[in-house]
Amino acid sequence: MYREDQAATTLSPTASIVGTNVLRKEGQTKVTGQAQYVDDLSFPGMLHGKTIRSTIARGVITEIQFDPQFDWSQIVIADYRDIPGKNIVALIENDQPLLAEKEILHHDEPILLIAASNREILEEAAQHIHISYEEKPAILSMEQAIAAGESGDAGMIIHKSNNVIKSFLIERGDLDAGFAQADQIVEGTYRTGLQEHVYIEPQGMIAIPGDDGSITVRGSLQCPYYVHKALKTLFDLPDDKVIVIQTVTGGAFGGKEEYPNMIAGHAALLARKSGRPVKLVYDRSEDIAATTKRHPAIVHHKTGVTQDGKLIAADIDVIMDGGAYATLSAVVLSRGAIHALGPYNCPNVRIRARVMATNTPPAGAFRGFGAPQTCFAYEMHMNRIAQTLGLSPLEIRQKNLLREGDVTATGQTLNLSVSAEQVLEAAVKNSDYLAEYAAAQKQNGSHKRVGVGLSLFYHGAGFTGSGETRLPTRAGLELTEAGKARVLTSSIEMGQGTETIFCQLAAEALGVTYDDVEFAQPNTAQVPDSGPTVASRTCMIVGKALQDAAYILKNKLEAFGREKWGAHAVALRNGELWADGRNMSSFSDLAKEYLAREGSVKVLHGYSLPSDIQWDDDTYRGDAYPVFGWGADVAKVEVDLDTYEIKVLEFVSAIDCGKALHPLLLEGQIEGGSLQA
Repeated sequence: MYREDQAATTLSPTASIVGTNVLRKEGQTKVTGQAQYVDDLSFPGMLHGKTIRSTIARGVITEIQFDPQFDWSQIVIADYRDIPGKNIVALIENDQPLLAEKEILHHDEPILLIAASNREILEEAAQHIHISYEEKPAILSMEQAIAAGESGDAGMIIHKSNNVIKSFLIERGDLDAGFAQADQIVEGTYRTGLQEHVYIEPQGMIAIPGDDGSITVRGSLQCPYYVHKALKTLFDLPDDKVIVIQTVTGGAFGGKEEYPNMIAGHAALLARKSGRPVKLVYDRSEDIAATTKRHPAIVHHKTGVTQDGKLIAADIDVIMDGGAYATLSAVVLSRGAIHALGPYNCPNVRIRARVMATNTPPAGAFRGFGAPQTCFAYEMHMNRIAQTLGLSPLEIRQKNLLREGDVTATGQTLNLSVSAEQVLEAAVKNSDYLAEYAAAQKQNGSHKRVGVGLSLFYHGAGFTGSGETRLPTRAGLELTEAGKARVLTSSIEMGQGTETIFCQLAAEALGVTYDDVEFAQPNTAQVPDSGPTVASRTCMIVGKALQDAAYILKNKLEAFGREKWGAHAVALRNGELWADGRNMSSFSDLAKEYLAREGSVKVLHGYSLPSDIQWDDDTYRGDAYPVFGWGADVAKVEVDLDTYEIKVLEFVSAIDCGKALHPLLLEGQIEGGSLQA
């Protein structure tokens, strides 16, 4: 929200920039309508593209017919044979083709691409393309996929030898001994379904071919270097012949992490074949039908408890539906499995997790990345345990929540910012939970009932385990001729506040004002690879690299000041250079002088995982995340038992997020995350 009344752009010399509600860097252009989204852009000679998709879930293409009565001279047509490199959407397993060759594995799988001067002609042309198939039995559920894999039915195996895309096993303690000591065993199975992101702006890309064989794409995306890698593979091009530029992005929530690889490849293939710029933007119907969703899940809990409510053994089985191709399913499952026990202490644990292939559109990244599915399951199960033992939902959580020094299912000893108890207490107090819960239990027979729910959760920040060590993660700053410091990163702004937060971090570390710092448009030809804008890693991981780069640049500028004025005590503070107690220069003038002498000033810095973080990918044991965020929610909900209308009457969320870098943006993130979980 654009809140000028809660913002400040000028701070006193002693004030902190980080932790204040400064104006959003991109806020004014968005609220005034000046921001240019991908569908606002146009280039000379630009064509519009469209994807022709399968109408069956599984089968083989037998024939493609182009109606001879239609004028095809006005249409550019591309299929898999036009791809000069590899027909794969490069990601993890590289199993998904950009365009189907013969085999169809899900409804709406891309088969052909067409382009024309306007969208009306495209829609008409699509009606004159007829594709025939030899249809095969489709696997449409996780249960079907498991049954086929276990029976060895070759006709129903669509991935590897058993339809399992990826599996994990996490063990701690002695499970059999734990169940033997339990006074009661409580079991439950919990399901979550597909979830659509419903970002305001649909998927969209524009591809522009270069005379030198290069390709430039502009579009709505989260991970510029993911798209860069995918296009290099598809077109067999070197790094410098592929340029990816992020346009203003109208929401993503994970839905624009990996899927832009696909739509960028489609736009680029049409651009390459036509020799003209091509815009490919989905309408809402196509976006919902064809793009990735949150993975459906089935989670089974079998828990041994003592009579007074202590968890003593937990056997958890996590199954997710990955759809027809692997995409990001392995890492989604990983996070879901690691979080499957929840923020609770249990000495004997086994977590078995697998993601199955089905003949449905591939699932992918969605806010929370596998953890919301298992969070729903463990919280529902804690309520079931409480009900079985005659305890309240609050009591069962208080008895079992993780505290400092406790050990998680992966063997990680929690010794930093462990606040499950504090957030639970805050949520209960601020919602008047005890009174509200008691009142809800005493309702009469009205057709409208009020329920009061309580939830406790935690979430690991950054890539799991050793994941961050495999990423390049570089960020930095450069000086501009206008006397500004410009942030260089491929981390993108999609509404969550990256531009603002990074400018705050850089300004404070550099010793300049917020207005002295600007944000470079993410462009792979100009900014370093900072890794993907995902997994709650942007501020913690990339922000730290940026902060370190700012410290280095500050030292360089102060050294230049010492040399220029022959001073001993030199410091950049709030946009001014002070030397031996005197204000000698503004940052802007200093930056211009230093840049004039050096010709170019750019500082990049990387991220190093702390040495005390240990993780074993083979055993899936160790420190899963450097730190966890903790939260507790209380929801008061009214349900009409006749119409099934649901109203959220009150929602209280208590979150331990560490330091709030921008409190107003943080509130927005909590509200949005709560709604989408």
